[in-house]
Amino acid sequence: MAQALAAAGATVVIADLQDDLGPKVAESLANFGGSGHGFVHLDTTDDANWESAVAEATELMGGLDTLVNNAGIEITSLLVDLDPAAARKQLEVNLLGTALGLKHAFRTMRPGGAAGHGGVVINVASVAATIAFPGIAVYSATKSGVDRLTRVAAMESGKLGYGVRVNCIYPGLVPTAMGAGLANDVAEIGLFGSPEEAVGAVIELTPSGRLGEVSDMADAVVFLASDASRFVNGVGLPVDGGMGM
Repeated sequence: MAQALAAAGATVVIADLQDDLGPKVAESLANFGGSGHGFVHLDTTDDANWESAVAEATELMGGLDTLVNNAGIEITSLLVDLDPAAARKQLEVNLLGTALGLKHAFRTMRPGGAAGHGGVVINVASVAATIAFPGIAVYSATKSGVDRLTRVAAMESGKLGYGVRVNCIYPGLVPTAMGAGLANDVAEIGLFGSPEEAVGAVIELTPSGRLGEVSDMADAVVFLASDASRFVNGVGLPVDGGMGM
């Protein structure tokens, strides 16, 4: 997503816990386009850290007009084996973290804020918010929550004159480390005979007949960040090959 935004002409600041990797990724963005890219440390569950990270990013870029809330974790479990600590962790990262991102984006982008010219927030939900896939109940609930947050936030922004559009995307299964981990996990807890069977089941549910690619999600984010989507607000955009229809 960061690479695609840089290629589209954006100045990008990456915010993450990985202080060793983040600056290297930020530096590499110059290969895709734009300039002035940077990195800030961010624990998305920490309100004070959000405040300082957004302020630092705004200073680095000389403004802020797009925030992509993309931090998320998935911990596979059957409901009968639910671990409250694992559930709370998913709620804090996926739901609270997204809500805090909205809070500080609004404060910065609204009239009178440090940037003050409106903008766009793009939340990353999941096709799990729209289907009933076994083994990911809490994760699915958090991503359904992201969908509701998106819609309420768009309405609040409009009612209060913030000038910030808020949308989310519903990615399908992508063979990243998280996607591969899910396939292994659902097989391990006995829902499928093998990780390959789990992946096959997902593909069978997908009219496009394949898994998603990182570029599919990145292109959707660029669209929602751009003026091409200037009258798109408060919606969830499925980027799932039809899996959640």
